[in-house]
Amino acid sequence: MATITLTSKRQATLSKEVCEELHIQPGDRLSVERQVIGGESVWILRPRKVDWSWIGSVSVPGGTSHDMGEIRKSIARGRRRSKPSQGTKPSRARST
Repeated sequence: MATITLTSKRQATLSKEVCEELHIQPGDRLSVERQVIGGESVWILRPRKVDWSWIGSVSVPGGTSHDMGEIRKSIARGRRRSKPSQGTKPSRARST
């Protein structure tokens, strides 16, 4: 059984083994839940990981496409628009 010590600032250090078992790293947040099991109060620690897998899967009617091919086409269109016309030189600022 792992033990932890609480500092005067209410901070605790978890052992490497506990962190590996919980799959947590420095900076991760944990949810702490109190439950009564067999008449005894216990505290359950769970990693609070954000599930980003759904990002990009929501489509908005008439919205912007997040398809990589469409993104590349959009970049190419922007580059074509920003190029100066052939036969003209870009204007230079003149110092006076």
